[in-house]
Amino acid sequence: MSDPIRSENLLYLTDEQLRQGIEAMYFAYRGFTADPDRILESLAYGRAHHRAIHFINRAPGTTVTNLLDILGVTKQSLNRVLRTLIEDGLVESRVGTSDRRERNLYLTDDGTALEHRLSDSQRGRLRAAFREAGPEDVAGFRRVLEAMMEGEMKRQYKSLRESGK
Repeated sequence: MSDPIRSENLLYLTDEQLRQGIEAMYFAYRGFTADPDRILESLAYGRAHHRAIHFINRAPGTTVTNLLDILGVTKQSLNRVLRTLIEDGLVESRVGTSDRRERNLYLTDDGTALEHRLSDSQRGRLRAAFREAGPEDVAGFRRVLEAMMEGEMKRQYKSLRESGK
């Protein structure tokens, strides 16, 4: 059960407390991306490659248009990333069955193996942090993250969560 006094205080955060929260997010993100960054660097890839691989794995057969919406990047930027991943045999682009202009994206076996390498360390880091924090804090953290999402981002996030994968 949450402490009502503690909860009340959280509604009135000072600028200093908010700055500390921002800094905590920056440093947590650095930790969260550190291991995947090392793997990506060894392959001459960046975080954009990781995000593409993650979401293609999450929704096999996703379209380029859908991936553009999820990642919020330019078509030119995504095309550069996808071209590299396809040339390196990590992603396969198939012609759409209902619309031949559409391209459906799938990870190859090598792409799936790379996705697992990239995500394993992140899952381990989250698992350890969540275990240390406890279930109430984990639920609160998720609520904070969701509250930070804008409308379309939140819709896409919830759609991925509901897909059950």
